[in-house]
This record gives sequence, C-alpha cells and structure tokens, in this order.
Amino acid sequence: MAFVGREEELAVFNAALYGGGCSVLYVHGPGGIGKSALLRRFAYEAAVAGRPVSMVDGGMLEPSPAASEPEAELVLRDADAVLLVDNFERIQGLEGWLRERFLPRVPLGVLVVIAGRNPPDMRWQVDPGWAGALEVLPLRDLRAGDAQALMDSSGVPAELREPLLAFAGGHPLALLLGAAVAVKDGGAGRRWMPNQDVVATLLDQLVGELPSAAHRQALEICAHAYMTTEDLLRAALPEDAGTLFRWLRRLPFVESSSLGLFPHDVVREVLEADLRWRDPEGYAVMHDRIHAHLAERVRTASDVDVLGAVAALLYLHRDNGAPAGFHGRHDEGEFQEEALREEDVGTLLRVATAAEGAASAGCAAFWAERQLEAFRLYRRTETGEPVAFSAWLRLAELDEEELTADPVVAMAWAHARATTPLRAGEHLAVSRLWALPPYRGNSPVMDLIQWRMIGNCLRSERMAWSYIEIRHPNHAWVEHLRRHYGMRDISERPRPGDDAYTLFVHDWRAVPAQAWLERMDRLLVAGPASPSAATAKLAVLSQAEFAEAVRKALRQLSRLDALAASPLTRTRLIAERAGQNPATALGDLLRQAIDDLRADPRSVKFHRALSVTFLRSTPTQELAAERLGLPFTTYRRHLTAGIGRVCADLWHRELYGTDAPAYRST
Repeated sequence: MAFVGREEELAVFNAALYGGGCSVLYVHGPGGIGKSALLRRFAYEAAVAGRPVSMVDGGMLEPSPAASEPEAELVLRDADAVLLVDNFERIQGLEGWLRERFLPRVPLGVLVVIAGRNPPDMRWQVDPGWAGALEVLPLRDLRAGDAQALMDSSGVPAELREPLLAFAGGHPLALLLGAAVAVKDGGAGRRWMPNQDVVATLLDQLVGELPSAAHRQALEICAHAYMTTEDLLRAALPEDAGTLFRWLRRLPFVESSSLGLFPHDVVREVLEADLRWRDPEGYAVMHDRIHAHLAERVRTASDVDVLGAVAALLYLHRDNGAPAGFHGRHDEGEFQEEALREEDVGTLLRVATAAEGAASAGCAAFWAERQLEAFRLYRRTETGEPVAFSAWLRLAELDEEELTADPVVAMAWAHARATTPLRAGEHLAVSRLWALPPYRGNSPVMDLIQWRMIGNCLRSERMAWSYIEIRHPNHAWVEHLRRHYGMRDISERPRPGDDAYTLFVHDWRAVPAQAWLERMDRLLVAGPASPSAATAKLAVLSQAEFAEAVRKALRQLSRLDALAASPLTRTRLIAERAGQNPATALGDLLRQAIDDLRADPRSVKFHRALSVTFLRSTPTQELAAERLGLPFTTYRRHLTAGIGRVCADLWHRELYGTDAPAYRST
C-alpha cells in the first residue's frame, strides 16, 4: 500500500534526523489514524540517511523498565541511532521513567520518536529541561487530496468515492477498510454504506474493550450529541454522570472545546451505526432523553445562547434527509450575530440594496423604523464586514400603510385572514432576510439565520402563524421544508421588486411546537415513509365556534360516542392530555370545569345549575329547576351564566395552555 501525505510530519522528522530540530518527537492520535504507517516511513527515511534504527512495539512489552530498557539498548551505545516506539499507550505507565530516567542517559545526537494514542503528560512541556528538545505532533485525518490518493492506491472506482469519503473522511483505517469492502461489492454505488463487519472492525480498532455498560452508554451519548456536557450526560444517564464525563474527556479519540466534548468523526459514525443496528429501541430511548434536554435548553436559553442551543438540537436530526450542508457543522466563530442598532440602519440599506434591489431595501427601511428590535445583523468575525440581515416581524394587526409598504408581509397577512384568522392575543410572524449573493444558499451565515428563526418559533408565546420568505428556493429545499419541517408553500408569489418570492407557512395552533418536534423525531427514528411519522393537525376554532362546541358537548356529556365526534377532541385542550382517550379526556375536562366553579363563592349557584342539568342527567330543564327549588327564570339565568363561565374558562386554557390558571371573571 502506498504511503500518502504527512508532509509536515516528515519535514519535522527530517529536520531532527539531520540535526536541525528536536531530539524527542512525540506523535499522538486516535486508533487507525496512521501512526504505525508514519513510523515505518520514519524508519525508511532514517535508513536512507544511514542511521541505525531500533523499532519497539509497546504492545509486545511488559510495562516495566527491566523489560523495556534492553529493547532500546541501541540508543544507549550509539549516538547515531534512531529509536521508534509504537503503541506507547500500552506502556503509558512508563512515561515518567522514560522522561526522568531513561532519556537523560542517551547520547547527544540520538533521535527518539514516541507514538501513542494519548497526548504527552503536561510535565514534559512545563519542564524547562525539555524546552526545544521535545516536539509534539498531533496526528489528524488525511487532507482531501491525500485521501483521494489513498483511494487511488486502493483501486476505488469514481462512483464509490463520494459515499466512502462521506463515511470515513480522511481517517486512513476507515478509508482502507471501507475501500476493501466496497471494491468487492459489485453492486455498490452512490448509496454505499459500511456493512456491520466494517463497523465491528473499526469499533475494535478505534474503541476497544470498555470498562462497563455504563461507559459504553456514555460514549454512545457522546457520539449522538453534537457536544456533550456533564449536564447533558446527567439528563440521559443520571447515575455517575460526573465520573463518566471525566472518563470521556481522557479518551484519545474524544476532543474538547468551549462547548463540551466530541468524538472523532469516524468514531461517532461507527458508534451510531452499531447502536442503531444492535439496539434500535435503546437508541430511540437515548435519543428521546437527549432531545428532551436540548429542547428545554432552547426554550430557556438566554437570547445570546439561542443559536448554539438550536444548532445542538438540530444536530440530532442530521440524518433525516436534509440537503447537503443543511445541518452542516460550520465554524460558529466564522460569523457573528448582533442586534441591530440605530447607527446600523444605513448599513442595512446598503446590504439590502446590493442583495435584492431598491424595492426590497425600502421594505427593510420601513420595518427597521417600526420594529428595530426584530432585526439581526451578521458580520464576518475576521473582518467585521456586514454580509446579511434578518428580521422576525411580530404582527398582531396591520394599518393601511403597513399593508401597502411590503408585499411579502401583505401576502402573509392576507393568507392568515383568509384561512384561520388571528384570535384575541395571538400574533403572526414574518421572517425577512437580506444576504449578499456569495452568502446565500448553504452557507454558515444562512445556518445562523435558520437557527435564529427556529429558536423564535420554539420560544414564541401565542404565535398563530409563521411565514418564511425564500427567494428562488431550489427543489431540494422546497421538498425538505415540506416533508421534514411540515411547512408548505402558498401559491401566491409576492413581488417586492422584480423578483418573486416563495412564502413557506406553518400554523402553530394546528401543529404546536412540541408536536412539531415530535414529528421530526418520528421521521428520524422511523423514516419519512413510516405511517407513524404523520402528525395529526389540531383543530383551530374561533371563539364562537369553540363556545358552540362546548355547549353541545355539555348536552352530550353522558354519551361517549357523541363526545368522540366533537371538534374539541382535536383542540390543544385535549392534545395536552396525552395518554387518554380523547372523548374520555373531554368528558373529564368538562366535569372538572363544572366542579371548579365551586371554588368561587360567587359561582356556587352556577355550579349547582350545571351539576343538576348535565352531571345528574336531569331529563328536562323544568325538572332541574324544580329539584333546585328555583323559579324557572332564575334557574335559566344561573344555567346560562354557568355555561358562559365554563366556555370562558376552557377558551382561556385553549389559548394559554392547560396548565394556565382557570379563567375568572371580574
């Protein structure tokens, strides 16, 4: 097999080999990354230079000075010798002896290379005696060109390269194993995926034996989540989260960042593939726990932390058929988001004009004057260059000027009014964006804008509709927004200038945020073709329709079959009572609403009228009045007022949630 790449590492080694660099080179990286291949190349270079070479395999030694020193004896008696120690993680306990006792005894001119999975102890680098003598080389994936060269040497045909690279990236062992299997599979093509033999081999080579089932679960959680923190681990695996987190951070194939821990990409891929194949039910349970934790983070995060929280949540859905780059893990530091300030409005107009023309820039100026707080500015971090703006316009009513100022907003407003209008206290939202041409489509800045929009949707209170405008959407985006995000495009195309825009709409009363997230979960676990992936829409009733349905349901309270046909069974009221038969839940809710009237001394008389009429199934209202000892007109007044109170109470809960305090008239 041809040796490819590693030019920087070879340059460092050759500099040391010919006396111009360090005397100890410490190479570290995860399993399968190519450490042994690199040491074999180092041995070849040393032989070409005419220097004697001693190769030591830590996996073949007893981890003791007595066993190790004889294997390395050559460098104690020959100043030209080169010592290459592979698999050093197997004898890691000798690191202190090597640093303090053995290496100080070797003659000047000897070159020692240590290669293992773990980085060197920090004491190497804080000891002034090793300054200039030690060079540490973290070994990473092959670069794209080198990965292609490795596939050339393996005879991988062109049609297999894209899926193989998507799986293995630049990891040499994963590329070689995948290539060997894919080349033998005559039917393989662009849909190639590693089989379970490849996955099992890579797990053995990269991960190896784990201390316990809990350690395996912790590693699987780390592979599934974008970044793993101790609190996320605690949410998914409550016992010993702190101990397991400390274990994870010491693994050679797990790295850390300011956001938490993450595994090498290939380790992530094989752990995910293995768990989904081996224990699909366990995979679903793990996913649900992580998903619930991250969804709650989105709802409770501060404004500046929303983008990261949404990105982490969406990362769980990275395999749900999104267009390329849709859930890409871009460098979140490449662009930064800022709230728009008065002094930035001029910049907004310049960017909007360059992006979409004068008419669209006029819309931006109009809304910036009225809703400055709705705008976000996106800059390149490195240069401070403004490249895009977005606005999340919250609208409860529109005046005539607003209706005529922006065709996109006017179209959204007209659609909402013609479909299911806003109810008291509700609003709709319209997303507007202006991005310079190089930053449209699948780009890091568009990811930030997308994350902000989704965060707004999941955090908004009393939002009825959301509208997202996209200029020239491609087919893949349209299909993804329809199938996976449950959005639909309306037929009308607003034109703020020469270009037509597509409006994608979602009714958050019919499919609330929690149901929307659950739908994405079912798509991920069951696949888009599964019948269970469909989400029933809730009924969105006007207040008058709702009240009429409550009055009818009260009259049918003793008939479960009649309650099952009530539109109330498809409202938010019942959807939030998960696990119950809808008709039974509706009956329980009505009885509770009647019973709640007893808590207010002013409404006890209403409770009595409702109780006798509907709970005791009194045949006629005349008999109900008689049982209460009331004149019929007085009974009717109490009954009407009681029904009104129940309607108002349930309407309040429909709008604000079933956990909201019961409505009380003043």
